[in-house]
Amino acid sequence: MAKEEPIPEISVVIPVYNVEKFLGRCLSSLLGQTFRNFEVIAVNDGSTDDSPEILEHFARKYSFIHVISQPNGGMSRARNTGMRAARGRYLAFIDSDDYVAPTFLEELYHACESSGADIACCYYYYHFIENDFLLEYPFRCKGVFDQTTAMNKLLHDLQIQSLVWNKLYRRSLFTRYGITFPTMCFEDMATSYRVFAHADRVAVIDRPLYYYDQHPTSTLATMNAGKINDFIRAVAMIRLSLEKYGMYRKYRKSYQALTRKTCNCCYLYVLKLHVEKKCMRGCMENMRRVSEAIKCCSSDEFNPVLLFDSLPGVVSPQEKLEKDYSIR
Repeated sequence: MAKEEPIPEISVVIPVYNVEKFLGRCLSSLLGQTFRNFEVIAVNDGSTDDSPEILEHFARKYSFIHVISQPNGGMSRARNTGMRAARGRYLAFIDSDDYVAPTFLEELYHACESSGADIACCYYYYHFIENDFLLEYPFRCKGVFDQTTAMNKLLHDLQIQSLVWNKLYRRSLFTRYGITFPTMCFEDMATSYRVFAHADRVAVIDRPLYYYDQHPTSTLATMNAGKINDFIRAVAMIRLSLEKYGMYRKYRKSYQALTRKTCNCCYLYVLKLHVEKKCMRGCMENMRRVSEAIKCCSSDEFNPVLLFDSLPGVVSPQEKLEKDYSIR
């Protein structure tokens, strides 16, 4: 009779898609963890490079690394697949082109266990790949916060951000409330607020333990009209979550601060989009659409049906705008 495999304390979910240059470094950083009671669930999301071979090499050598392969479906679906297979009391998410400090799991686990927190957060380095330069994220806090304080900090998106990869979560926050990642860009943002809404306490460690790679193919470096629309969609989904949980009135001022920040970011992304295409036609129209969508998100007369019906066309590619202008 086969011996039953012990249940790990932590499940680390890693979505993998065409990251052969970085995957070995990511997995090696987990081999060196000072905390040992964890499993790795690496989801090969239809990679077409040598990523599957690298995964299998590590899985053959280390029994705590498990590989799941599926057709390409994107980051969110890969994370959701990994969550379904996870067995640990806690969940961590690591992007396969990033890596972590040796004490990443130990410090986050200790922060949860010692304080009774449902979520533990650490800070991170920006790792600029092209010149191998590290920059610490500057806006920091530390301590154990109740739900109200943690949600306000999360909505201000500065000292606690909606990133999922610099945190450790009680897995029950996802399973008990049926929380999964939506298939879109900025899925972290759309999901984090739902999770935090059920966390009684959040611990923050004032130490950078995660290395976040910056390279030309990252989401923010390759912004387009669709990604800008998803950014706004994520903010609208946060409003929906706050309304669903009866929390909007309580966090109204903090949410409006988030919408103002989002609006300014989208203005910059729209401007960059047009400058890169060397075509400013339609730029002001796109900015007007961003402004109207954000106003709708923060309005006391919030109408999600009207908003989500209009979201796919909030920001239009220059090609469509040029066509529209040529018809006038």
